[in-house]
Amino acid sequence: MTSTSRIPRAKRATILDVAAAAGVSRQTVTRAMNDMPGIRQETRERVQELARELGYTPSRYARGLVQGAHTSVGLAIPDLTNPYFPAFASSVVEMATQRGWNVVMDDFGHGSSSALDAVARLAPQVDAVIGYLGPDSEAAQAMLGRRPAVVLDHPYMAAGRISFDYPHAARLALDHLLSRGCREIAYLDSGTKGSLTARGAAVVGVAADRGIGLIVAHSAEAAQPSRDAVQDLLSRHPRLDGLLAFNDLMAAGVLKALAGNGRSVPDDCAVIGMDGIPLGELVTPALTTLSMNLRDVGRAAVDLLEGLLSGTIVPGSPEADLTLRHDLVLRQSA
Repeated sequence: MTSTSRIPRAKRATILDVAAAAGVSRQTVTRAMNDMPGIRQETRERVQELARELGYTPSRYARGLVQGAHTSVGLAIPDLTNPYFPAFASSVVEMATQRGWNVVMDDFGHGSSSALDAVARLAPQVDAVIGYLGPDSEAAQAMLGRRPAVVLDHPYMAAGRISFDYPHAARLALDHLLSRGCREIAYLDSGTKGSLTARGAAVVGVAADRGIGLIVAHSAEAAQPSRDAVQDLLSRHPRLDGLLAFNDLMAAGVLKALAGNGRSVPDDCAVIGMDGIPLGELVTPALTTLSMNLRDVGRAAVDLLEGLLSGTIVPGSPEADLTLRHDLVLRQSA
């Protein structure tokens, strides 16, 4: 999947701007900015003064190539209390560590903080950012300038993007529920009534294609609110016999609500989650889920970032735009 979105141009001065203003080569600017030998002191001082006037700051990655410093990667995570994100973060740290990179993490999911706030905190420390930046993706890439951002699960194309094929996942789940004989099927989306997440829009679209009169409910992205939402759902739809949840954490709340209402899973109502976090194997009954291998996601993000940093992948190109697919993992709940 590719995008026609344009990558924001960096507004800050480049090494070429400084070289042109000083009338010297790019290599001379590099030597001056990194206090390397081989140039006269007056040239060094003139280049450094022009760099200050132009607002040029060498990227940490470029300095690392010259000085042998570690690459530092920012990791912006929306909520470490959700088991999905620690698992994803662990995979990024593992893959980055194998390359000798440092990872600086920011959890922005609490209080009034936003993804853009997280990138602002990370920017002075890092050469690039990986993160679930949501609607702040475009502004974050602009803030980073020429330093690449790899955004996950959002339609905006930053320097790099990793998307998930939610229509494919929805087809797997809904076809499985239909094959079990489910006829009154609900989808529990994250967020508030009147809006749909990307996952929700995909499920609704596939349900329409399959001729399913899908019931859509909403809940905050946690187990207890999901339990409450399903309690209400069952009062309005007592014949509900199949349910797909936005993620595994919410599916755990679904299982609690069904058990509390004396509904047997999967005999009375089959339940499917999404993401494939370890929690799904610990609940009773074990959760059938649309699983995404988070080590593969972390590997893909770090591999993509490495290509962007090294120049082997062009920002915004088809090679910088990856799409990953879920697998249906069958357990006891459906």
